[in-house]
Amino acid sequence: MAPPRVAGPVYRPIRVRIVRLVCAVAARTYLRLRVEGAERFARGPAICVFSHLNWVDPLILLAVLPGRPAVAMFGPREADMRRGARNRLIAWAGIGIPYRPAKTDMIATTRQVKRVLDDGWVIVIAGEGRIHRGERELLPLADGTAYFALRSGVPIVPIAINGTSWLGFRRVVRVRVGEPIACGGRPTREAVEALSARTAKVLRGMVADFPDPVPPGRIGRWLTELFNEWPEGSRPELGSGAAAGLDHGPTS
Repeated sequence: MAPPRVAGPVYRPIRVRIVRLVCAVAARTYLRLRVEGAERFARGPAICVFSHLNWVDPLILLAVLPGRPAVAMFGPREADMRRGARNRLIAWAGIGIPYRPAKTDMIATTRQVKRVLDDGWVIVIAGEGRIHRGERELLPLADGTAYFALRSGVPIVPIAINGTSWLGFRRVVRVRVGEPIACGGRPTREAVEALSARTAKVLRGMVADFPDPVPPGRIGRWLTELFNEWPEGSRPELGSGAAAGLDHGPTS
């Protein structure tokens, strides 16, 4: 007898189109989006891991990702996705995969991830587990991305988002898509660590050439910090321990 299906995201095409349209119009009106390597976006089941500078990054991805395959967003700090306007929007569209930061539901989460990938979806993960400050920096990646990819045998697609450390009107935000990283073998600790290190090296190289922008005006500074949640309590100084990648942040 086949095991029962694990509950997970339910694709709601109309809601997804509405959310994507809203994200695209808002992002392209306020910012100048530039996508590099769009042909490398996943066309089948995969895990996209992106560098994370600002609360708006997942919404920018919703604005530029292809309409197919279906996309699920993984990795909010909240366990139920009912906190925060962004999370409520993602939950309303039916594309969220919540998890408990304390890892008390990892078995159920792993089964849910496998089900989504088996159904042909793409899963998008903020691999660092939190936002950071510097455009050319990358915090250590949590082990969840590599573990899920190895366990499911799907590639990792690295995506570098630059330009969102400050959301200035009509400033360039670059979304750079890297070559897919093939994954195979058992998800042993050594394999997970090696794949995480390889993915981090690729992402770090992809963000290395983007300059840190100067702060925008009052509206831009307000918008930048509107929904940011800094573990430090406030925006850290550029070059601080967190920005330099010394704070590992939560794992997933």
